[in-house]
Amino acid sequence: MEWTRDRIAVSDGVELAYEEIGAPDAPVILLIMGYASQLIVWPESFCHRLADAGYRVIRFDNRDVGLSSQIDAAVPNIIGLSLRQKLKLPLKVAYTLDDMTADTVALLDALSVSSAHIVGASMGGMIAQLMAVNYPERVRSLVSLMSSSSYGGMKPKILWHILNKAAPERDAQIAHSLKTWQLISSPEFGDPVQQLRSRIEAAYERGNYPAGKARQMAAIMASGSRQKILPKINAPTLVIHGDKDPMLPLKGAKDTARRIPNARLEVVAGMGHDIPEALLGELVELILGHVGGKTEKQ
Repeated sequence: MEWTRDRIAVSDGVELAYEEIGAPDAPVILLIMGYASQLIVWPESFCHRLADAGYRVIRFDNRDVGLSSQIDAAVPNIIGLSLRQKLKLPLKVAYTLDDMTADTVALLDALSVSSAHIVGASMGGMIAQLMAVNYPERVRSLVSLMSSSSYGGMKPKILWHILNKAAPERDAQIAHSLKTWQLISSPEFGDPVQQLRSRIEAAYERGNYPAGKARQMAAIMASGSRQKILPKINAPTLVIHGDKDPMLPLKGAKDTARRIPNARLEVVAGMGHDIPEALLGELVELILGHVGGKTEKQ
């Protein structure tokens, strides 16, 4: 199967780059990636396996990352926002996760997709949760992958590393990203360093935009907790999380599953905050089992 690639306007001033694979009339699985991560973080083989099972698989760059629109707004001071958050003061940000959710729904509109199985990873899981709350008719099923019901819980050394911005030069940016992935990857199943470096270099060449990362982090912080609204979700929900996730601890996934009616929690032993090749088969099996495996066309 071949990928279809394009960039399409979803709102005034925002265009999203997307790729899709699979039969155009097949049920859709929409993949929403996480903080500061491009669509290529969804592994090719992962997408192909879902498509081979009878799905039209769509992955895309969120605003402010990759080949999608870069937002014309000031770069936020994340430390300053953190202090205001602790003092329970309002946060002024360029956009929130609600805006990114609206982007996602508008992408479905632009692609003439009435509803889809939504799989969101990390920040993408937060967006997926908001879709299921605010646009229930668009969500056939929900998979919240290595995500949480609220912001917080990250190990201090990881937070400090993220806040400690790299120098603008290419080598410094790549080294910083490599260190990030080494800190959050599955300790037992993490991909080899050279493989990680090759992916990071590909992402850098495709679209490196540090200002967008800061704005996405600010959006997560300003959007706060979803704990009170998660009980509104009526879509069949699967929560997948690793027991070795240092970025969003397992307790956040447990809370997500507890708050969403009839949600099922699957804990993957040894998994961190990544999608390593060694666990692709298990993750695909869980997702296909949830959305229905090989399905009839719509």
